[in-house]
Formats: sequence, C-alpha cells, structure tokens
Amino acid sequence: MTCDPFSFSLITTDGKARRGTVKTPHGEVRTPAFMPVGTQGTVKAMYPEQVRELGADVVLGNTYHLMLRPTAERVAKLGGLHKFMNWPHTILTDSGGFQVMSLAQIRKLNEKGVTFQSHIDGSRHEMTPERSVEIQGLLGSDIQMQLDECLRLPADRKEVQRAMELSLRWAERSRVQFEKMGGPAKGQGLYGIVQGGDVADLRVKSAQELSDMPFEGYSIGGLAVGEPQDVMLAMLDITTPALPQNKPRYLMGVGTPDDIIESVARGVDMFDCVMPTRAGRHGLAYTRFGKINLKNARHAEDHRVLDELSSCPAANTYSRAYLHHLVRAGEGLAGMLLTWNNLHYYQSLMQGIRDAIEAGRFEDYKAEVKEGWAKGDMATL
Repeated sequence: MTCDPFSFSLITTDGKARRGTVKTPHGEVRTPAFMPVGTQGTVKAMYPEQVRELGADVVLGNTYHLMLRPTAERVAKLGGLHKFMNWPHTILTDSGGFQVMSLAQIRKLNEKGVTFQSHIDGSRHEMTPERSVEIQGLLGSDIQMQLDECLRLPADRKEVQRAMELSLRWAERSRVQFEKMGGPAKGQGLYGIVQGGDVADLRVKSAQELSDMPFEGYSIGGLAVGEPQDVMLAMLDITTPALPQNKPRYLMGVGTPDDIIESVARGVDMFDCVMPTRAGRHGLAYTRFGKINLKNARHAEDHRVLDELSSCPAANTYSRAYLHHLVRAGEGLAGMLLTWNNLHYYQSLMQGIRDAIEAGRFEDYKAEVKEGWAKGDMATL
C-alpha cells in the first residue's frame, strides 16, 4: 500500500531561523521541533499521553537497544513500534551510530559494519548499514537514520577523515537498503548524517557529498560529544549552508536550551536529547529562570513553586521544599514531576521559537529568553 510521500514544507524564515512542517504517515511535525527520547519504547517517567499533551509531535526510539530487547522482529510481529508503545504519532529512530562511540569498549568496527557485544547478556550482534535500515523498517519508524561512525572529540584529523569517509560509504549502502525495503512507498524518510568532527573542510565535504544523495532529510552528527559550545556552533555555521534548503536538518543529541536556541539561529530544524528526562531523574529542573538543582539544601524550606506562570501542574502546584524532599528521599515521584516539568519547558521553548520566527522577532525572543535565564531562580523572591 502506497502512502503519501514524506515531505518538508518551509513556511517562513527569520534570518537563518526556519519555521516548517515535516509530514509523515503518522502526522505533522512542527519545526523547529524537540523530540523527547524514548530509548526503549518509552520516554522515561512519562505516560505517552502526557508527552503528547506537552506538545511533542515526534519521539525518538533507539535502534540498538530495541534490537537487543525485545528485538525488532518481535516488535514487528506485535504490530510495529507505534502500536507497541501506544504512540500513534511520528517516530524517529537512530541508527546505532551513537553506540559505535558510546560502546567503543564492547564493539569491533570494519568496512562491513559493527559487531556489538550486548551490554545485557554478552551476546554478539552485527550491525551493518543494511541491517540497521532493516531493523528500523521492522520497527516501522517514520524517520530513519543511516548507520554512521560517530567519534568522540577531540580526535586527530586523520581519524576524523577516516570516519567521515566511512560514513559516506555507509550512507550509500543505507539508501540502497531503504529503497529495497520500500521505505519511500510507505511514506517514510531516511536521513543522511553529516560527519567530520571539528574539522571545517571535512564537515563541508561530508555535507556536500550527502546532498548529492537522494535523502529525505539531513542530520548533523558528531557534535555535542566533548567539544565546547563555540566549536559546535562554528561547525553549524559552515555546515547548514552546505545542506539543501528544501530538506529538514536534524542536529543529533542536542541539547541544552541554550544549545537549541543558538542552533535554531543557524538554521537547524530538529533536535533530540536525553537531557530533560535524565536531569529530571537527578533532581534538576529547567525553567524560564534557568536550571534549579533541587538537591540543594537551600530549597528545604522554600515554599515557592518552580514557576507560578507555567501551565504545567508539576511546575505550578508543588513547592520546591516538597520537590527537594522527594529528591533527597529518593522517591520515584521526584523524577516523574521534574521530568514532566522539564519536557513542558522544552516544548514551551520550541513553541515560543516557532511563534517568534513566524512573527519575525526571533532575535528579540532569543534575547528575552536569555535575559530570563540570567536572572536566576531567586528572581521571584
């Protein structure tokens, strides 16, 4: 059965900031978009309905983890990942490329692909560009990624060039497999991934060669992996102009609210990061006044809520003293409430960015947001 093709519409721009819409078989994704990370078929500490109500149009699933457990074949047998995790909206899956870096101690890499030793039971699994796309096809994700090699920075130029060129060869193989599996006919999209570390000419070369391949979108990988923010932004400054204007751009694994708003200013459309959910489970709240560490003893008798103007119950109902108590006591409710607050803040930030671009006042909005962060969480005392 043929679905409407995957598409991206660029609605308007404000400077380099872009407002658009990605259309997939499971709905529209308003860009710039932040994608909550649902590594193992769930956004940790959240109900799927909550994630949607916060404004998320798309969540991310992890190919490597779902390959190991419960397996892509089992998910397919049970009706696909959308049905399995009760998320009838758009799903993006990564390719396993990040685990090439993060699990470097338990994998072996060659031209063919990567062999992982499972962190669960020690079993061995081969991930080739073809197998990665096959797994993503079995999961049924709307937006899929080519397999790539992601390096931790800093790294020497020779190593960066080797990984970038390998990723380009894997991009071609991923595309062939994607078309073989009928991805375009199903309305799905495959994104190529720009590599090149922090070496400007290699970044541009990767972006240009990928742009000559028929991908539905383009990801910028290998950033926020150890380099300072100014290096990341410098790489975006030279990478986004080398990518097609009429295709979505996804900055993988980014990041902090400040990383996001600065990257939007450089023409990025899509983001994902574990930061808001992981921070919530570790007692850290994101608000319009910046980060608040609820572990700190100064919150023990603080009657204030996180943000009385927030529309999120987690932010406008519970006192900081209570949240501090939950965090210090190790209660599960602490992670649930702070994750709820954090994802609400991230989605509110994205909505504010989209509205500002449409109104032609993105730079003013960026300045206002940063002014709020600079005030700090004692501003309401």
